[in-house]
Amino acid sequence: MPAPAAPPARDHAGLPAVRGRLPAVLLMTGSCLPVLGAVLLAPVLPRMQDHFEGVTGSAALVPLVLTVPALSLALLAPFAGVVVDRLGRKRLLVAAAVLYALFGTLPLWLDSLHGILLSRVLVGVAEAVIMTACTTLIGDYYSGRVRDRYLALQTMCASASATVFFVLGGALGTAGWRAPFWLYAVGLLLAPVMARALPNPTPTRLPATTEPVAGPRPFPVRRMAGLCLLTVFGAVVFYTVPVEMSYLLDDLDVGSTGAIGAVTALASAATVLGSVVFTRLTGDPRRRLPVLLLLCGAGFLVMGVADDLPLLIAGAVLNCVGTGLLLPSLLTLAMSRLDYADRGRGIGLWTAAFFLGEFVCPLVLLGGKDVLGSLASAVGLLGMATLVVSAVLLPLVRRTRVPLPRQAPEQP
Repeated sequence: MPAPAAPPARDHAGLPAVRGRLPAVLLMTGSCLPVLGAVLLAPVLPRMQDHFEGVTGSAALVPLVLTVPALSLALLAPFAGVVVDRLGRKRLLVAAAVLYALFGTLPLWLDSLHGILLSRVLVGVAEAVIMTACTTLIGDYYSGRVRDRYLALQTMCASASATVFFVLGGALGTAGWRAPFWLYAVGLLLAPVMARALPNPTPTRLPATTEPVAGPRPFPVRRMAGLCLLTVFGAVVFYTVPVEMSYLLDDLDVGSTGAIGAVTALASAATVLGSVVFTRLTGDPRRRLPVLLLLCGAGFLVMGVADDLPLLIAGAVLNCVGTGLLLPSLLTLAMSRLDYADRGRGIGLWTAAFFLGEFVCPLVLLGGKDVLGSLASAVGLLGMATLVVSAVLLPLVRRTRVPLPRQAPEQP
């Protein structure tokens, strides 16, 4: 097994040489690529279903074209984190962007549904590296409040891009079900710009009085395990409204695609608003987790009892403001627990936990619907579970002090 790659030499100040906003723009754009894979093809799935209707099992296989990259990402992100730590963040990000484009555009020429599914698994592999490397590089390049703001911006970009990609997928889908796959070629445009514009990361400078640690520092398994478990639950909370809103609207006899699109866009805007509010907050994000989960749970309860459209929208907006605050809080908390040497592995685990929550979210709600008889009741039950988690966390965050890794002074 290759030895961990030594970080490049520091500049004269010992700080990462990050100048201008282009590196941040590239990392935000790269973070949106897995979102593209999650929503781009949704509008053309019926056309794919018609094209492959003669294939045995196509009714189950075609939807997997949309969801299997997320499962692949969830399973492989921890391994991507190990590779990122050992071989270097930047070089793997550039390589993964190229592979993302190659694997993503394969369905343009493949006539086998099983071959397309295999290409989608490989897209998930590339996405695992891209997502892990982009988030890790944000932690490498920035620190303090600047880092927190960029992590919140990452959430905002992902939420906003979901709506944009959904519209683009629908527009391109008018030319045929294969047409949206051309958008994956954006990886070939990003790769050379990333190679040129992204600086090689360096460890953050430690205060002069800090004593060196003897020997290799073990990976903080205990500190990350509980947070990753909470992140799985947080991802279920985060994705419930985007995944289930159209079904909840249908249960209220709202069948207009325009109305569904408008409500979904409003919920997405509320998530972005929550992320904007996050950038204005100060203090330990761990201490605000119970309040944020309380906000999310309250939104679910309102949605669960809603018998008209305005009340359902109010509950969704309340919930999405909470999730817009929750996701960057979990991510910044994970980042604060990691040193340079294990940042890739830690972010890989966190990313896996988040996308695992995305994958199981519809399964959790489907199980609740089967037991309770309606989706609204399942959402209400999830709201009660969220309130329970909030109540359990409250005494824990008040009395627990988690030792954080050595930090450098805040960097601009």
